[in-house]
Amino acid sequence: MTAEYQVNGNVAVITLNNPPVNGLGHSTRSAIVEGMKKALDDAAVKAIVITGAGKAFSGGADIKEFNSPKAMAEPTLHTVINVVEGSDKPVVAAIHTVCMGGGLELALGCHYRVATAGAQIALPEVKLGILPGAGGTQRLPRVLGLEMALNMIVSGTPVPSEKLAKTALFNEMIEGDLLAGALAFAGKIADARPLPRVRDIKVNYPNYEAFLQFSRNTVKAMSGPFPAPLKCVEAVAASITKKFDDGIKFERELFVELVQTTESKALRHAFFGERAASKIPDVPEDTPTRAIKSAAVIGAGTMGGGIAMNFANAGIPVQILEMKQEALDKGLATIRKNYENTMKKGKLTQEKFDQRVGLITGTLSYEGIGQADIVVEAVFEDMGVKEQVFKKLDEVMKPGAILASNTSTLDVDQIASFTKRPEDVVGTHFFSPANVMKLLEIVRGKKTAKDVLATTLALSKKIKKTGVVSGVCDGFIGNRMIEQYSRQAGFLLEEGCTPEQVDKAVEKFGFAMGPFRMGDLAGNDIGWYIRKRRYVEKPQISYSKTADLLCEMGRFGQKTGAGWYDYKPGDRKPYPSQLVNDMIIKHSADLGVERRKISDQEIVERLVFALANEGAYILEEGIAMRASDIDMVYLTGYGFPLHRGGPMFYADTVGLPNVVMAMDKYAKGRHGDAWKPAPLLAKLAAEGKGFNG
Repeated sequence: MTAEYQVNGNVAVITLNNPPVNGLGHSTRSAIVEGMKKALDDAAVKAIVITGAGKAFSGGADIKEFNSPKAMAEPTLHTVINVVEGSDKPVVAAIHTVCMGGGLELALGCHYRVATAGAQIALPEVKLGILPGAGGTQRLPRVLGLEMALNMIVSGTPVPSEKLAKTALFNEMIEGDLLAGALAFAGKIADARPLPRVRDIKVNYPNYEAFLQFSRNTVKAMSGPFPAPLKCVEAVAASITKKFDDGIKFERELFVELVQTTESKALRHAFFGERAASKIPDVPEDTPTRAIKSAAVIGAGTMGGGIAMNFANAGIPVQILEMKQEALDKGLATIRKNYENTMKKGKLTQEKFDQRVGLITGTLSYEGIGQADIVVEAVFEDMGVKEQVFKKLDEVMKPGAILASNTSTLDVDQIASFTKRPEDVVGTHFFSPANVMKLLEIVRGKKTAKDVLATTLALSKKIKKTGVVSGVCDGFIGNRMIEQYSRQAGFLLEEGCTPEQVDKAVEKFGFAMGPFRMGDLAGNDIGWYIRKRRYVEKPQISYSKTADLLCEMGRFGQKTGAGWYDYKPGDRKPYPSQLVNDMIIKHSADLGVERRKISDQEIVERLVFALANEGAYILEEGIAMRASDIDMVYLTGYGFPLHRGGPMFYADTVGLPNVVMAMDKYAKGRHGDAWKPAPLLAKLAAEGKGFNG
């Protein structure tokens, strides 16, 4: 049973038991109604307590039922709340640990609420692009007041129960055993009549019209492309401007409207995509993992330092290995400065600062790191250099240590072959800055052991990363796709665009940064180095030579004070460069290309559809397991707009037949060879299907 019923003296206790967070799925809702009926039919029962087993009162809707008929099957949560609220015997919600979403709405339907300190109270639906749909926007303002309720609903941020102790949300805070306290409280109010209902409380707020207008203006300015936060304001406004039943009806209308929006579908896709990414079909969830109690990083540069900070932030001691004392000192000083900056912003206490800095030590000796449970190499992206490092690691690392490479493009199977223990080798591609970026591409080699993969996925969670598993290929998921995006960006320059025009179009679409600003930030010499390799390895693939000409001018980006844009000392703002624009126009003339006016729509389609098409090849080859894995890579590592859901999800929303039609049109232009639809894309488009089902 997902809710247990028992009688304790003259009090019935209904305990939600649907791990891990007592989600209010159909069977749980049915069991609550059944328990209520039993209690109401039993003359000996004078009061009812609803609580949750394990580590939650209730986390709300059961996510396993999202988008399924069960989610709306009777009894719905509205029905459950009506049964509870309409009870002629007092119902007490006994709240602990987690009380969120539908769980909080259920508690608000009870006549009384008691809680322990430290319980997380929230209505987080806005984070899925919707709003509370079972009375939350109407009942919460009645117990917390208009302003506090509005802030909670618009932000979705949890608030500890003790901060709400003096509000009408809680009748009593329980110290010690919650159930014992709830039973004692139920005994005290068993004969209280009439029973208090949250719906009967009036929301009072002087000059509420001005406050609501101020809230609308503020929320509109901050919510960007997402409609839900503003709709939350409108729903909460109804708690003061409408009768309760009319407010509930209005909330429901807004909820149904938001569920249908692309933005909400994109947020829900990302929510489920993040959870799906950690599930590997042939690696069961109960696969034993290796203990990671210490770590080592090879290289104290920007990437190595950032990776080391991840371990320290998670409380794991880490040693950084460098070849020269000067490089080591510089790397450790940079890490210290990063932490000092965080502390200055008030995001880190002195105690945490001391703890984290204390966990990071340096060494100049390979032997010094031999006992680490995992070692991550973050050296120069060159196979010869990687070979030297891994041969040495094979000699010094203890048996069972995980040997990880932070390579961004190189063959992990070849790297593993430099050792006598390829089963211990895995790719861990961090994104720069590694202590900030959420993505960790986990590259599974042919011989990577299942427990190594399971351990690395578990570690990604511990260091607060979204781990996405990729197979071995040139560039893995993210960089293999970005190459096609960058190729199109280069071709657009030859045909009539400036770097500024391309960047602006893509940023208007929602990207955090356009391709040319991104190049200047990362360093244009990195792409140049990779292209030189490509010219030898893949001569059949065409590239615009514009970026090579830029690098020949020594314009590597922000680090040289000049790239696609000009930069001023101490100013990271990009300024359009006449010199670069003249070079681009001259290059078009040298190629005999007549420049033309190119629309923003064409820019966005060429860049984004190039990503989706390469993603289709990656899916077909089994490099990525699911379309949502590709989307997670792009949402967490490449600044793809969250409200668009990732390149594969976006292609689905456009409609794959429309994507193929656009590609056919672009295939008639220059470099038409880049526009051959991947067989999987062509097949799904012909069948009227999408990448995500």
